[in-house]
Amino acid sequence: MSLFQQWAFIVKEALDKSFLVAKFFCGVHVANTYLCSTALVQGPSMLPTFSLTNELVLLERISTRNGKAGTGDVVILQSPENPRKFVTKRIIGMEGDKITYIVDPKNSDSTETVIVPKGHVWVQGDNIYNSYDSRNFGPVPYGLLQGKVFWRIWPTSAFGSIGRRPESVDPALKVLEQANQS
Repeated sequence: MSLFQQWAFIVKEALDKSFLVAKFFCGVHVANTYLCSTALVQGPSMLPTFSLTNELVLLERISTRNGKAGTGDVVILQSPENPRKFVTKRIIGMEGDKITYIVDPKNSDSTETVIVPKGHVWVQGDNIYNSYDSRNFGPVPYGLLQGKVFWRIWPTSAFGSIGRRPESVDPALKVLEQANQS
């Protein structure tokens, strides 16, 4: 075997391995962009569903791309005010829904009613006393939804499925639910 043949063999093997690695990363990119990915959830706005500390969750992207995300689903969305930031909220209303919400739950019981415009959703954190959500920035364009959270990975003590709607023990949420049902 000549020196040229040896080098040709080494180059061929290196190219084959490089293409295999490139295919793997292309597959990971497609899966992460269009199918399923992970996200880190933190902050007080989604208490009690998520804790204050970092929680790692899985989100699927197919539902939001096909218009199948609905009321009660926990979603990751691009912030309408800061495009570099992603937030976790629960969908409270879809386009055409009449939403009655407490304007400032910390200080008063005054409510306002809005109708969610076409192509938009109304999102709120589960902890309405400490959440910056549609009550502050209004309805969110459906296109800002990045994915629907469906599984908690970390911490392992809370490993499992994410429910559609928490059992509400907050009296302000009960008032909102009763007003939205009527």
